[in-house]
Amino acid sequence: MIAQDEDSYSFVNDLLRKIRIREAQLKTAQEANLVYVTEGLENQLLELQRQLSDSHDPQIQSLMSLLDD
Repeated sequence: MIAQDEDSYSFVNDLLRKIRIREAQLKTAQEANLVYVTEGLENQLLELQRQLSDSHDPQIQSLMSLLDD
């Protein structure tokens, strides 16, 4: 059970890290008015958020609620 929790924690941390990176890249692309890059990053960001929300793990759901705040 502990290994599963650690895997879940690592998975969530990895997704959250990727989301933060994409958000920073998206902000830069928007400021530079890079329309196609912005679209691509928005799609990637949505996919990462979907992956995070698709999990039925209660811990992941708790972390998602923190992101919404």
